[in-house]
Amino acid sequence: MDSTVTPNNGAVASGGTAAASPPASRRRLPDFQQSVRLKYVKLGYHYLISNGVYLLLTPLVVLVAVHLSTLSPGDVADLWSHLRFNLVSVVACSTLLVFLSTVYFFTRPRPVYLVDFACYKPPPELRCSRDTFFRNSKLTGCFTDDSLEFQRKIVERSGLGDDTYLPAAVLRVPPNPCMAEARLEAEAVMFGAVDDLLRKTGVHAKDIGVLVVNCSLFNPTPSLSAMVVNHYKLRGNITSYNLGGMGCSAGLLAIDLAKDLLQVHPNSYALVISMENITLNWYSGNDRSMLVSNCLFRMGGAAILLSNRRSEKSRSKYELVHTVRTHKGGDDKCFGCVMQEEDRDGEVGVSLSKDLMAVAGDALKTNITTLGPLVLPLSEQLLFAATLVGKKLLKMKKIKPYIPDFKLAFEHFCIHAGGRAVLDEIEKNLELGKWHMEPSRMTLYRFGNTSSSSLWYELAYSEAKGRIRRRDKIWQIAFGSGFKCNSAVWRALRSVNPEEEEVKNPWMDEIHRFPVVVPKISRVSSE
Repeated sequence: MDSTVTPNNGAVASGGTAAASPPASRRRLPDFQQSVRLKYVKLGYHYLISNGVYLLLTPLVVLVAVHLSTLSPGDVADLWSHLRFNLVSVVACSTLLVFLSTVYFFTRPRPVYLVDFACYKPPPELRCSRDTFFRNSKLTGCFTDDSLEFQRKIVERSGLGDDTYLPAAVLRVPPNPCMAEARLEAEAVMFGAVDDLLRKTGVHAKDIGVLVVNCSLFNPTPSLSAMVVNHYKLRGNITSYNLGGMGCSAGLLAIDLAKDLLQVHPNSYALVISMENITLNWYSGNDRSMLVSNCLFRMGGAAILLSNRRSEKSRSKYELVHTVRTHKGGDDKCFGCVMQEEDRDGEVGVSLSKDLMAVAGDALKTNITTLGPLVLPLSEQLLFAATLVGKKLLKMKKIKPYIPDFKLAFEHFCIHAGGRAVLDEIEKNLELGKWHMEPSRMTLYRFGNTSSSSLWYELAYSEAKGRIRRRDKIWQIAFGSGFKCNSAVWRALRSVNPEEEEVKNPWMDEIHRFPVVVPKISRVSSE
């Protein structure tokens, strides 16, 4: 059941991931069974084969080591006496051994461990119930009656609860969206999350060698990453990056960037901070395509500590297995479906296109088609390949491509909590159960759309419920402007007992309240 409201201009979405417009085809994700592009299937196998040398050499080295361990001293002596009279064999074997060892050690990727992460939980005075939101919106005096009614319908059908958070500058009447207040919000979110993370891990700030900060709509000078360096007095040779304008999927882009940096910086820690800034991006106009972000985006952020130190494996929570990035920006419709611009009155906001749901669905389909060969069991891949061959090569039009069961590949799903409508459609298209969708729905209900950090609130939810077990696989997937769809796959290195955590995650004090039942409300047009 969709949960957004259809505006007059047909342009509504849920934080960059869900749109509403009159035609049913635009209100829903496209049916994944209708078309599968072979080039993205090939791309998935290309990623798999690109690591083929490492994948082949690893078992080969293991087999050689196991075989050598079975040799007795007499066998070794016989082998030596045979080889010392055969110079060609000695040189050939030595050359082959050196070559294989060199290829193995130079091609194997460094492991990337997620030591721990922390999500920022704002103080109680920043809570914004729906009644507070409606009252403050009315008191500002900048919205027409039609706009106020439109926002009321959006919030009621959004899946957000009464305990989300907004920054102090927005909660004031009238709001005070200025640079100073935006900096205060950024500092509270970033430093709050990082302080908790450093307490959790016991890592000293000076030990961090890589820093990646992502915030889409707030890019001050000095940058947010520079603010972190200054506050924690990080070392002078730190490798730091500040990602801006990359939407709700930027959190996984930051993880992918940190992963690549850890491949070339041995024995390092990487700190990734994902957040969005609400203060300077509060929309005060009456363009419906721009009002939706006011209704859905809320305050939040997360800090993640990664490491390539093998000594950290024993205490780390997860290991990064795969990242897959899909970018549709080459298509004009995809590029323009989420656009920051001025409305007719000169007010700046983020405009959401009526084509957003279709664009998001196409990006999602491309991403999971590429990811499939990397994660799915062989039985699912064979079924998928058989139906694809029948449809594409044998022209058997009545055969629909087989949609693999991703529940066989993953135990946990963290889907960006951008809005209720897109969660409904992903649940339907991927045939996921309510249990699998629970972390995403409860994150949307409790914290709202916190942009790129929502995936970490969802993982924290699963941890607080005691669901994470050793060897479990977690799929994080997010959408963002541009248009992008990105995935990250993690493997749990140990079971997570939430009661043993010294620094509690943001759910622990109230996890007994969840899950809550969010009533299903049909789509209502405001036309």
